[in-house]
This record gives sequence, structure tokens and C-alpha cells, in this order.
Amino acid sequence: MTEPLDTLAAHAHGIRVAVVGGGIGGMVAALEFAKVGMTVTLFEATERLGGVLRAADVAGLRLDVGAESFATRGGHVRRFLDELGLSDAIVRPTGGGAWVAGVPGVGAAPLPRGGVLGIPENPWDPAVRRILGWGGAWRAYLDRLRPPLTIGHDRSLGHLVRSRMGDKVLDRLVAPVTAGVYSSRPDDIDVDAAAPGLNAALTRTGSLSGAVGQLRAGRAAVPGSAVEGLEGGMTRLVDALAARLGEFGVDVRLNSPVDRLQRGRAGWDVHAVAPPAEIEADGPSDQSTTVDVVVVATTEAAARRLLSPVVPGLAPAAGTAPVVEIVTLVVEAPELDAAPRGTGVLTVPHAYPAKALTHSTAKWSWVAAAAGAGIHALRVSFGAQGEEPATASLSDEDAAVLALAQASALLGVPLERSQLRGAHRERFVQSQPASVRGRAAAAAADRAAVRAVPGLVAVGAWLSGTGLAQVIPDAVDETVAARRAALWDGSGDA
Repeated sequence: MTEPLDTLAAHAHGIRVAVVGGGIGGMVAALEFAKVGMTVTLFEATERLGGVLRAADVAGLRLDVGAESFATRGGHVRRFLDELGLSDAIVRPTGGGAWVAGVPGVGAAPLPRGGVLGIPENPWDPAVRRILGWGGAWRAYLDRLRPPLTIGHDRSLGHLVRSRMGDKVLDRLVAPVTAGVYSSRPDDIDVDAAAPGLNAALTRTGSLSGAVGQLRAGRAAVPGSAVEGLEGGMTRLVDALAARLGEFGVDVRLNSPVDRLQRGRAGWDVHAVAPPAEIEADGPSDQSTTVDVVVVATTEAAARRLLSPVVPGLAPAAGTAPVVEIVTLVVEAPELDAAPRGTGVLTVPHAYPAKALTHSTAKWSWVAAAAGAGIHALRVSFGAQGEEPATASLSDEDAAVLALAQASALLGVPLERSQLRGAHRERFVQSQPASVRGRAAAAAADRAAVRAVPGLVAVGAWLSGTGLAQVIPDAVDETVAARRAALWDGSGDA
């Protein structure tokens, strides 16, 4: 028995794998290959790993300046954190609730609880009526009386809500949620992808509010409805993954962008640009590596640049990915100790330059403990589908000033520039979420095209959908399939 295992281990070690992209999808893929003894090289174009998981020191506080949490649905991320020994670091938000700002005639109000994607279960709930007004509540209630024609077949969230409950529900409750969670308009959101089971419940109950009630009674998971984080920040996941890659002997090459893939007789030729320091030391500028399997785990734009020349039939990108900028502020403001607007504020689209604000010290106990009394961390988000962030053309200093003004307006508390202790700005090009209509079919076609090419794998948010709860299990599944083929076929074929 020992000899076959030794033979298999030697065979695995002889299989060479290149992972292009050091975000979470790429790191997970590299780990899965390395676990069975394969020889793995990871190429990352920048100076750091982690992709959208980023941290920065802002006025003496180490804060998440990228993704700050993960969706709990499916339990995929929690199981992965358990494997990395981070179980004890998992924390939940305080549960203070969010507000919505920019409501005509109202200003700001608590976002009603008990809804799905902002769709209310009870239009007569005082919190709902406060935002909709009596006329809006009556229009929403007509959903209960409307004949059940064509129910259960509407794929557009915007069209469904507008036709069943009216414009006020759509504009004042649903649109702030989809803009804040997906950076997308409600009309472009696929109901079945964003709220699985809602259409079926609508058919059973005959009304949209009834469907929401049934869905909530069944505790169906809805993206964004339940999240957790890590004490000390989400980059602890990056650090733990990097350490595990080191334990398995993965060769991690930072500042090494890959500019070309080429299928050769001995496998895949991966052409990477050497780090500047090595070029300056008269080293070769092109660090070509020949491998049996290539995993492309970059952003969509970079992935398509690499894949298009070697993947027949790969379609061009459909639509434009949203660009988002997050400005993280640390302010000295004891008046925020009471968390006047809960854990954060969503905005009615076009009511403010900012699309959302997260009151981090109100949302996460560990941030509050690190900050101390009177010091607050705020994240102000700009940019949505089809809209450049209001900060796009501003300097970092001017972006911080705008973010502070937006924070003051959204929180309803005067915040002066003298109270600003520090600021940090990050820019992201987001993948279109899987909940966007047509996105799932397009991703499936892209993936099928990649799978048809021997020895080639693609992972990442542009294929799996955004969020760790989708990226991590997808990267595991694709990698497991590819390594099985490489081990048992002996050819590296995916």
C-alpha cells in the first residue's frame, strides 16, 4: 500500500501549477493544489495578496478598507475559517440596524425590519408607512388585492416591485438596498438570483408582501441578510492563508504581473514580468515558467486579456463593471457614541453623492474597543452601476473632505474638519454580481469555454458572483476538479 501512495505523491509533486492572481480565489486555488503535493507558483501583479480584502492604518487604527464581512449563507466561509484556525476570531455585528436617507419629505428614517431586499412584509408597519407615506402605503397594500395574473414569472426585481407595490416602495426601500449591496439598479437584478424562492412564494400566496412573509417564515437566506466578520479585520484571513501557503511550499511571487499565456508542447508557458528590483539587478525582465495547469484568478478585465487569445469562443465582457471608492474616516466625535443612525445609512439613489455609510465603531465591537470613547471609524462609499464615483476626479484630501461632509449629512450630526483624525481612500472595480439579469448565463458560457481548454482553469468573482460566500466554494470546486484530472489523467487536463 505504501508504494502506490509514494508513487502517487511523487506524481503529484511532478505536476506544476501556476496560479495567476493573489486575491482570495487565487490563494484558495493555490492551497487546494498544494495540499496534495503539487508544485505551485502564485503570481500576483501587486505588492500584496488578498484582492478586495485590504487593511490600512488610519489615525492609529488598523481597519478594513475593503470587504469588512462575509455572508453566512451556506456556511462555506465559516468552514474555511475553521480549517485555517480562525473559528475563535469570528464575530457578529452589533445588530443596531440601518437607516435610509434622502427620503422625500422625510429625510432619514430607520430601514424597516422584516423585509426582503427592502420589500416590506407589512405595508402598514409604522416604520414602512413613515417612509412611504399614507399614499405609498395604500399603493403597496393594493398588492394584496391585485388579481394573481402572470405571478411567479417576473425576473426583474424592479419591474416586479413597481408593478405590485408601486414606485415609492421601489425608489425608497428597494433601490437603496440594491445600490448599497449590489451597486446595481433594481431593474437589472434577477429576482431568482437575489431572492431565491420569492417568485415561487409569490405564486403560492398571490401577493408580494405575502411572499416576503412566507420567505422570512422559512428563514430563506437572502444575500446581505446575515453577515459575520473577524475580530481584528478580514485581512486576518489573508494572513492565515498566506501562512498556510508557506507551509505547503507555494512559491509566491509578488509584483509579478503575467502578460501572456501560451500553449506549448511541454505544457503552458506563463510569461510573467519580473519584479522591478530584479530587473534593476540586471535580471531577466521576462520570467517565463512552463507548467501543466494554469489557474487564472484575476479581475474580469485582466482574465479576459489573458484568456481570449487561448480560449476559443470566449465572449467579450457583457456590461460595465461598477467602480466604487470607499473613503474611511476616523473622527473625534463623542456625539456619535450613541450611534444616532444605527450601524449605517443607505441612500435613495441620486439623493446624495454617497451611496452608503457604515458606522464601523457602531457595527463592530472590536473596532469600538480599539478606538476608545469618542473616536469613531466611518466608511463612506461612492459609485454605483453606470455612475462614476463623485470622488473620482478629486485628490485624496478633497475626497476626505467630501466624505466627511457626506458623513455629517447622513448621520444628521455636524462634523467639522477639525474633528477629522485621519482618512484613507480605496478604489475598486467590482465584478457584476451574479444577481444581475443575464449574468449567470453569461458566466456559465464563459466557464464552459475555459473548461474546454486542457489544463486551464478560471476562478474569481466574475464567474462565481461577488462575495467570499461565493468565491471560496467556487474556487475549491473548480480546483478539486482540475487536480483530480491532473492526477488521474496524468496529463494536466482540466
